[in-house]
Amino acid sequence: MPQFETRRPVKHSPERMYALVADVERYPEFLPLCEALTVRSRRERDGKELLVADMTVGYKAIRETFTTQVLLNPADLAIDVKYIEGPFRYLDNRWRFEMARDGGCTVHFFIDYEFKNRILGALMGSMFERAFRMFAEAFEARADKIYAA
Repeated sequence: MPQFETRRPVKHSPERMYALVADVERYPEFLPLCEALTVRSRRERDGKELLVADMTVGYKAIRETFTTQVLLNPADLAIDVKYIEGPFRYLDNRWRFEMARDGGCTVHFFIDYEFKNRILGALMGSMFERAFRMFAEAFEARADKIYAA
């Protein structure tokens, strides 16, 4: 039952960081290990958007595709990801974006997951923790690139 959690201060506003993370279709352009992402469906209700998306991640010879439900809540600057199907027993992922005193924000990222296959879990486990650290850096670098003024 690996978990990873980080709080990362960035110089961009919570709204900008939320928008960047919510733009899931762009992940293959900049996110390490993300080879493809397809949104199967999109529904809007009560100011929130619910997506069902397939994400393919790859590392060396290993490729896995999994399906998640992504709840985008712009009013609360919150993104909640729930697992639907794929190589995991479960996956729970949360993003929060909090205003910082300097005008930037703190990006709070949390993920809790477990692979169905123990061998795959052992192979991918150590790489996943490193990947999550790389993800945080990749989102910040992407924000620096697209919001450079």
